[in-house]
Amino acid sequence: MNSPLDREAVVEASNPLGIEGIEFIEYTTPRPQALGQVLESIGFRPVARHRSREVMLYRQGTMNIVVNAHAVSPADGDTPQIAAIALRVRDAGTAQARVVEQGGWPVPVKVQPMELHIPGVHGAGSSRLYFIDRWREFSIYDVDFIPVPTVDPVVPAVAGLHWFGVVQYVGADRSADWCAFYSSLFGFMEVPAEKRFGILPRGSVLASPCGTFYLQLIEPDSLVVDDTGERLQRVAFGAPDVPATVKALRARGVDFVETDTLHTEVRGALTRPALGGVMFELVHHEAKS
Repeated sequence: MNSPLDREAVVEASNPLGIEGIEFIEYTTPRPQALGQVLESIGFRPVARHRSREVMLYRQGTMNIVVNAHAVSPADGDTPQIAAIALRVRDAGTAQARVVEQGGWPVPVKVQPMELHIPGVHGAGSSRLYFIDRWREFSIYDVDFIPVPTVDPVVPAVAGLHWFGVVQYVGADRSADWCAFYSSLFGFMEVPAEKRFGILPRGSVLASPCGTFYLQLIEPDSLVVDDTGERLQRVAFGAPDVPATVKALRARGVDFVETDTLHTEVRGALTRPALGGVMFELVHHEAKS
């Protein structure tokens, strides 16, 4: 029988950063109200505002989305961009130090007085991967955000929606490089090719070491020239019952892609693009308790 120390060593090896899920996903946009309307249509509500920046916190169930319009110029483009994924970890400083030691590039510290320093490293394109260790009794929002008056911070999830993962576009023949990046630095494991999720199963799928979410890496189609570069492209939500979730969201005004080759089914669904390209994927998935 393995001793408790042996079991701890196995956990440490398989999950070196102590990742425990996604704390928030951040969008940047020069049109925060427009993006806020899109988020509200799928069940999110604005629950807090940053103390000193044009940043809003939206919540639904266990999910947080940060909409950042601070110092974002229309010259950066009208379409909102996924700017960051914040990972819940055992110790944020230790996690960043380990990833940097393994070859990650640290994000420079640029915080104002009385703001929290959230450590992170650079990800795809201009995106960032943050490390959060304050998310239980005390959270980062307790310091940097002011609650929106009269809004309940507990927002029920529509039809059991929860984080499933994020789709990342990578350059041609770059999937192996990114798989190595996420596996060696973060502890992700590639999912076997025969195990696929949803209705858009292209590319490589990586499971987080905590088993609560996935990353999907997609290379450009050989027949399509994509000059927008590597980036975090869309968010995927898990839904215990996809048809029921689609029905609930349609009642809220959300439109879904319905074509001969891509349409709603038990495995998943895809919302129609909004604001020039913001879309969300639904994937049949039960939340890990």
